Amino acid sequence: MTDPRVQQPGVAAQTYPCGGCGARLEFAPGSTAMRCPYCGFQQEIHAGDRQIREIAFADLANLPRKPVGSIGAYVFQCQRCAARTETNETASLCQFCGSPLVIDAAASGQIVPEGVLPFLLDRGAVREVMRKWTSSRWFAPSALKKVGETETTKSTYVPHWTYDSQTVSQYTGQRGEYYWVTESYTDSDGKTQTRQVRRTAWHPAQGTVSRAFDDVLVPGSSVLPVKHVDELAPWPLPEAVPYQPQFLAGHSALRYDVEPEAGFDEAKNRMAPVINEDCRRDIGGDEQQVDSVNTQHHDVTFKLMLLPIWVATYLYAGRTWQILINGRTGEVHGERPWSRMKIALAVISAILLMVLVAYFLFRNGGTHSSTRGGHR
Repeated sequence: MTDPRVQQPGVAAQTYPCGGCGARLEFAPGSTAMRCPYCGFQQEIHAGDRQIREIAFADLANLPRKPVGSIGAYVFQCQRCAARTETNETASLCQFCGSPLVIDAAASGQIVPEGVLPFLLDRGAVREVMRKWTSSRWFAPSALKKVGETETTKSTYVPHWTYDSQTVSQYTGQRGEYYWVTESYTDSDGKTQTRQVRRTAWHPAQGTVSRAFDDVLVPGSSVLPVKHVDELAPWPLPEAVPYQPQFLAGHSALRYDVEPEAGFDEAKNRMAPVINEDCRRDIGGDEQQVDSVNTQHHDVTFKLMLLPIWVATYLYAGRTWQILINGRTGEVHGERPWSRMKIALAVISAILLMVLVAYFLFRNGGTHSSTRGGHR
């Protein structure tokens, strides 16, 4: 049986020659221009009249695309040196001359991105962010503090789906209301005492709640750990601009491997806790139990966005560790080693402190007892 992931034929990737020295232009983070890394020549990126659109989910079947599992590696043909580069990314570098390569999105076999959130942090800013992050890891090995100088970093646009939905949810549950009763008990001296005890009276509840969700984000790629990617939120999506391939020049860009239908299923999972809290507020009372929720989604729209993430990797103790940095806000999340020695010292210090406190309390208590005995 042949592999269904057929390798794509050679695709003429877009390159951007420098108008000053003929080298190459790359998007410069923190700007709206491409810049030559050699002579400094700049060229502004013009969005034209294109707008970021919301696509009706009902129109998904009519969009030109191929199933994710059927798309093999792209074969970029560099316009500068004519070399061919095989990659699973939609933006990369020529492995021979280093020229930025960006695929024609319409020829990728995938849905064309609607918007892109350009990189704001450049490599120097990321290095400083890394230094601050590593220096604040108390229980990390001391060698981790050198990562800011030795890590390899890669600026990568990661695809995300965003979903809007008007939801109407019918729920059933119970409303708990507190009341107090007087209870008798026998104390340690054998005497009968009374006390107030709180009870909860439960009453059936049902109702309907509505909520409009806007731009529920779902990562469209599983290449990076989804947990760490989610932790980079929030993203300043209002700062996104209409997609232009020039923003990808000189950077990497992953293609999505999560279909928009599967992404919407995950978006529903992310909406569910919010809807559940709406149901609880609607039930009211002192406590709430939500037994069932039936949610209908209306006017669902979606779009594909590219979000900027710096991916830093470093080698420590024979293992590769990965850290992700939000390319707009500088938020950092990822893996880190733990120093057993530092943890052991912290535990020992805590035990010694507890012993000293106990000794002080014992000594102080003994002194008070002797003082009281001397006045008898």
